Amino acid sequence: MKMLLVGLVSLGCVVAARAQIHSKLVEYRDGDALLEGYYTYDDSIIKGKRPAVLIVHQWMGLTDYEKKRADMLATLGYNVFAVDIYGKGVRPKDAKEAGALAMKYKSDRDLLRRRVNAGLDVLQKSELTDPKRVAAIGYCFGGTTVLELARSGADIAGVVSFHGGLDSPRPDDGRNIKCKVLAMQGADDPFVTPKDMAAFEDEMRKNRVDWELIKYGGAVHSFTQWDAGSDNSKGAAYNEEADKRSWEEMKQFFAEIFR
Repeated sequence: MKMLLVGLVSLGCVVAARAQIHSKLVEYRDGDALLEGYYTYDDSIIKGKRPAVLIVHQWMGLTDYEKKRADMLATLGYNVFAVDIYGKGVRPKDAKEAGALAMKYKSDRDLLRRRVNAGLDVLQKSELTDPKRVAAIGYCFGGTTVLELARSGADIAGVVSFHGGLDSPRPDDGRNIKCKVLAMQGADDPFVTPKDMAAFEDEMRKNRVDWELIKYGGAVHSFTQWDAGSDNSKGAAYNEEADKRSWEEMKQFFAEIFR
Protein backbone atom coordinates (compact mmCIF):
# COMPACT_ATOMS: atom_id res chain seq x y z
CA MET A 1 0.00 0.00 0.00
CA LYS A 2 2.85 2.38 0.85
CA MET A 3 4.45 1.76 -2.55
CA LEU A 4 1.10 2.37 -4.24
CA LEU A 5 0.67 5.70 -2.46
CA VAL A 6 4.18 6.76 -3.41
CA GLY A 7 3.43 5.82 -7.01
CA LEU A 8 0.22 7.85 -7.03
CA VAL A 9 1.98 10.87 -5.55
CA SER A 10 4.72 10.59 -8.17
CA LEU A 11 2.15 10.34 -10.94
CA GLY A 12 0.37 13.39 -9.56
CA CYS A 13 3.63 15.35 -9.64
CA VAL A 14 4.24 14.36 -13.24
CA VAL A 15 0.74 15.47 -14.28
CA ALA A 16 1.17 18.76 -12.42
CA ALA A 17 4.51 19.31 -14.11
CA ARG A 18 2.96 18.85 -17.51
CA ALA A 19 0.29 21.47 -16.92
CA GLN A 20 1.80 24.90 -16.35
CA ILE A 21 -1.15 27.23 -16.83
CA HIS A 22 -0.48 30.89 -16.12
CA SER A 23 -3.45 33.22 -15.92
CA LYS A 24 -4.23 36.74 -14.81
CA LEU A 25 -6.82 39.49 -15.10
CA VAL A 26 -5.81 42.27 -17.47
CA GLU A 27 -7.18 45.80 -17.44
CA TYR A 28 -7.39 47.62 -20.76
CA ARG A 29 -9.43 50.41 -22.33
CA ASP A 30 -11.72 51.32 -25.15
CA GLY A 31 -11.55 55.09 -25.02
CA ASP A 32 -12.76 56.09 -21.56
CA ALA A 33 -14.26 52.67 -20.83
CA LEU A 34 -12.24 50.49 -18.44
CA LEU A 35 -12.42 46.80 -19.32
CA GLU A 36 -11.02 43.71 -17.62
CA GLY A 37 -10.28 40.50 -19.51
CA TYR A 38 -8.79 37.13 -18.62
CA TYR A 39 -5.42 36.10 -20.08
CA THR A 40 -4.04 32.56 -19.94
CA TYR A 41 -1.41 30.30 -21.47
CA ASP A 42 0.38 27.03 -20.72
CA ASP A 43 4.17 27.17 -21.01
CA SER A 44 4.67 23.42 -20.72
CA ILE A 45 3.54 22.81 -24.32
CA ILE A 46 5.12 25.54 -26.43
CA LYS A 47 7.87 28.00 -25.69
CA GLY A 48 7.80 31.45 -27.27
CA LYS A 49 5.26 32.65 -29.81
CA ARG A 50 2.22 30.51 -30.57
CA PRO A 51 -1.22 30.67 -32.21
CA ALA A 52 -3.62 32.87 -30.26
CA VAL A 53 -7.36 32.75 -29.61
CA LEU A 54 -9.69 35.54 -28.52
CA ILE A 55 -12.83 34.50 -26.61
CA VAL A 56 -16.00 36.61 -26.41
CA HIS A 57 -18.51 35.92 -23.65
CA GLN A 58 -22.25 35.26 -23.75
CA TRP A 59 -24.81 37.83 -22.60
CA MET A 60 -24.02 37.47 -18.87
CA GLY A 61 -20.58 38.97 -19.44
CA LEU A 62 -17.18 37.46 -18.70
CA THR A 63 -17.77 34.61 -16.25
CA ASP A 64 -16.08 31.47 -14.96
CA TYR A 65 -17.47 29.66 -18.01
CA GLU A 66 -15.34 31.65 -20.48
CA LYS A 67 -12.36 31.42 -18.15
CA LYS A 68 -12.69 27.63 -18.11
CA ARG A 69 -12.90 27.54 -21.90
CA ALA A 70 -9.84 29.79 -22.04
CA ASP A 71 -7.88 27.40 -19.83
CA MET A 72 -9.01 24.48 -22.02
CA LEU A 73 -7.60 26.27 -25.06
CA ALA A 74 -4.40 27.14 -23.19
CA THR A 75 -3.78 23.44 -22.51
CA LEU A 76 -3.98 22.89 -26.28
CA GLY A 77 -1.06 25.28 -26.76
CA TYR A 78 -2.82 28.55 -27.56
CA ASN A 79 -2.23 32.03 -26.18
CA VAL A 80 -5.70 33.05 -24.99
CA PHE A 81 -7.48 36.25 -24.03
CA ALA A 82 -11.12 36.30 -22.94
CA VAL A 83 -12.38 39.81 -23.55
CA ASP A 84 -14.77 42.01 -21.61
CA ILE A 85 -17.33 43.80 -23.78
CA TYR A 86 -19.43 45.33 -20.98
CA GLY A 87 -16.74 46.94 -18.78
CA LYS A 88 -14.94 46.12 -15.55
CA GLY A 89 -17.44 45.20 -12.86
CA VAL A 90 -20.41 45.51 -15.21
CA ARG A 91 -22.21 42.18 -14.86
CA PRO A 92 -25.96 41.65 -15.22
CA LYS A 93 -27.66 40.04 -12.24
CA ASP A 94 -30.37 38.32 -14.27
CA ALA A 95 -31.63 37.61 -17.78
CA LYS A 96 -33.54 40.89 -17.95
CA GLU A 97 -30.41 42.95 -17.32
CA ALA A 98 -28.38 40.71 -19.62
CA GLY A 99 -30.86 41.23 -22.43
CA ALA A 100 -30.72 44.99 -22.02
CA LEU A 101 -26.91 45.05 -21.96
CA ALA A 102 -26.58 42.76 -24.96
CA MET A 103 -29.09 44.82 -26.92
CA LYS A 104 -27.12 48.00 -26.19
CA TYR A 105 -24.26 46.58 -28.22
CA LYS A 106 -26.25 44.60 -30.78
CA SER A 107 -28.14 47.77 -31.69
CA ASP A 108 -24.87 49.67 -32.11
CA ARG A 109 -22.63 47.42 -34.18
CA ASP A 110 -19.92 50.08 -34.49
CA LEU A 111 -19.61 50.21 -30.69
CA LEU A 112 -19.59 46.41 -30.52
CA ARG A 113 -16.85 46.21 -33.15
CA ARG A 114 -14.77 48.81 -31.35
CA ARG A 115 -15.04 46.95 -28.04
CA VAL A 116 -14.03 43.58 -29.47
CA ASN A 117 -11.19 45.13 -31.47
CA ALA A 118 -9.87 46.69 -28.26
CA GLY A 119 -9.57 43.18 -26.82
CA LEU A 120 -8.03 41.87 -30.02
CA ASP A 121 -5.38 44.58 -29.78
CA VAL A 122 -4.38 43.30 -26.33
CA LEU A 123 -3.98 39.76 -27.64
CA GLN A 124 -2.12 40.78 -30.78
CA LYS A 125 0.39 42.81 -28.73
CA SER A 126 1.15 39.91 -26.40
CA GLU A 127 4.76 38.77 -26.71
CA LEU A 128 3.55 35.15 -26.98
CA THR A 129 1.19 35.76 -29.91
CA ASP A 130 2.14 34.74 -33.42
CA PRO A 131 0.48 37.68 -35.25
CA LYS A 132 -0.12 35.59 -38.39
CA ARG A 133 -2.05 32.92 -36.44
CA VAL A 134 -4.87 34.58 -34.52
CA ALA A 135 -8.53 33.51 -34.32
CA ALA A 136 -11.61 34.48 -32.31
CA ILE A 137 -14.43 32.40 -30.88
CA GLY A 138 -17.65 33.46 -29.19
CA TYR A 139 -20.69 32.04 -27.45
CA CYS A 140 -24.26 33.31 -28.02
CA PHE A 141 -23.81 37.12 -27.80
CA GLY A 142 -20.13 36.41 -28.26
CA GLY A 143 -20.85 34.49 -31.46
CA THR A 144 -22.58 37.55 -32.84
CA THR A 145 -19.60 39.62 -31.73
CA VAL A 146 -16.90 37.56 -33.46
CA LEU A 147 -18.89 37.72 -36.69
CA GLU A 148 -18.93 41.51 -36.30
CA LEU A 149 -15.20 41.37 -35.66
CA ALA A 150 -14.82 39.65 -39.02
CA ARG A 151 -17.14 42.16 -40.69
CA SER A 152 -15.01 44.97 -39.27
CA GLY A 153 -12.17 43.78 -41.49
CA ALA A 154 -9.99 42.43 -38.68
CA ASP A 155 -6.75 40.94 -39.96
CA ILE A 156 -7.07 37.50 -38.36
CA ALA A 157 -7.11 33.92 -39.62
CA GLY A 158 -10.63 32.90 -38.62
CA VAL A 159 -13.67 33.23 -36.37
CA VAL A 160 -15.87 30.57 -34.77
CA SER A 161 -19.41 31.31 -33.62
CA PHE A 162 -21.11 28.91 -31.19
CA HIS A 163 -24.92 29.38 -31.27
CA GLY A 164 -24.51 33.08 -32.02
CA GLY A 165 -26.87 35.48 -33.74
CA LEU A 166 -26.21 35.46 -37.48
CA ASP A 167 -28.14 38.59 -38.40
CA SER A 168 -26.44 41.67 -39.81
CA PRO A 169 -28.00 45.14 -40.10
CA ARG A 170 -25.42 45.86 -42.80
CA PRO A 171 -24.93 42.66 -44.80
CA ASP A 172 -22.81 44.52 -47.36
CA ASP A 173 -20.13 44.71 -44.64
CA GLY A 174 -19.49 41.08 -45.44
CA ARG A 175 -17.19 42.40 -48.15
CA ASN A 176 -14.76 43.42 -45.39
CA ILE A 177 -14.29 39.84 -44.17
CA LYS A 178 -10.70 38.69 -44.69
CA CYS A 179 -10.77 35.52 -42.60
CA LYS A 180 -12.41 32.12 -42.67
CA VAL A 181 -15.75 31.78 -40.88
CA LEU A 182 -17.22 28.81 -39.01
CA ALA A 183 -20.71 29.11 -37.52
CA MET A 184 -22.29 26.29 -35.50
CA GLN A 185 -25.97 26.38 -34.66
CA GLY A 186 -28.63 24.28 -32.99
CA ALA A 187 -30.95 23.13 -35.77
CA ASP A 188 -33.92 23.76 -33.45
CA ASP A 189 -32.73 27.09 -32.03
CA PRO A 190 -35.86 29.30 -31.84
CA PHE A 191 -33.75 32.46 -31.52
CA VAL A 192 -31.97 32.01 -34.85
CA THR A 193 -34.61 31.50 -37.49
CA PRO A 194 -34.27 29.77 -40.87
CA LYS A 195 -34.64 33.26 -42.35
CA ASP A 196 -31.60 34.43 -40.34
CA MET A 197 -29.58 31.45 -41.51
CA ALA A 198 -30.57 32.01 -45.13
CA ALA A 199 -29.61 35.69 -44.92
CA PHE A 200 -26.26 34.73 -43.39
CA GLU A 201 -25.59 32.25 -46.18
CA ASP A 202 -26.50 34.86 -48.80
CA GLU A 203 -24.13 37.37 -47.18
CA MET A 204 -21.28 34.85 -47.18
CA ARG A 205 -21.87 33.79 -50.77
CA LYS A 206 -22.34 37.30 -52.11
CA ASN A 207 -19.06 38.41 -50.59
CA ARG A 208 -17.16 35.23 -51.48
CA VAL A 209 -16.21 34.44 -47.91
CA ASP A 210 -14.59 31.11 -47.05
CA TRP A 211 -17.36 29.96 -44.70
CA GLU A 212 -19.06 26.94 -43.17
CA LEU A 213 -22.36 26.60 -41.32
CA ILE A 214 -22.98 23.47 -39.23
CA LYS A 215 -26.37 22.66 -37.71
CA TYR A 216 -26.83 20.10 -34.94
CA GLY A 217 -30.08 18.16 -34.96
CA GLY A 218 -31.96 18.13 -31.66
CA ALA A 219 -29.96 21.07 -30.31
CA VAL A 220 -31.38 24.47 -29.36
CA HIS A 221 -29.76 27.71 -28.21
CA SER A 222 -26.87 27.62 -25.69
CA PHE A 223 -26.02 23.99 -26.49
CA THR A 224 -22.45 24.42 -25.18
CA GLN A 225 -23.46 26.09 -21.89
CA TRP A 226 -23.00 23.51 -19.12
CA ASP A 227 -25.48 25.20 -16.78
CA ALA A 228 -28.25 25.75 -19.36
CA GLY A 229 -30.30 22.76 -18.20
CA SER A 230 -31.70 20.02 -20.42
CA ASP A 231 -35.21 21.24 -21.26
CA ASN A 232 -35.30 22.04 -24.99
CA SER A 233 -38.80 23.47 -24.63
CA LYS A 234 -37.26 26.54 -22.98
CA GLY A 235 -35.40 27.31 -26.21
CA ALA A 236 -31.98 27.16 -24.55
CA ALA A 237 -30.45 23.96 -23.19
CA TYR A 238 -27.18 22.11 -22.91
CA ASN A 239 -26.58 19.32 -25.42
CA GLU A 240 -23.55 17.18 -24.61
CA GLU A 241 -23.17 15.67 -28.07
CA ALA A 242 -23.43 19.03 -29.84
CA ASP A 243 -21.01 20.55 -27.32
CA LYS A 244 -18.38 17.86 -27.89
CA ARG A 245 -18.84 17.79 -31.65
CA SER A 246 -18.62 21.56 -32.00
CA TRP A 247 -15.46 21.67 -29.86
CA GLU A 248 -13.87 19.08 -32.14
CA GLU A 249 -14.99 21.05 -35.22
CA MET A 250 -13.32 24.13 -33.76
CA LYS A 251 -10.09 22.22 -33.17
CA GLN A 252 -10.11 20.95 -36.74
CA PHE A 253 -10.79 24.49 -38.00
CA PHE A 254 -7.79 25.76 -36.04
CA ALA A 255 -5.61 22.96 -37.38
CA GLU A 256 -6.48 24.17 -40.87
CA ILE A 257 -6.09 27.92 -40.44
CA PHE A 258 -2.97 27.77 -38.25
CA ARG A 259 -0.91 25.32 -40.30
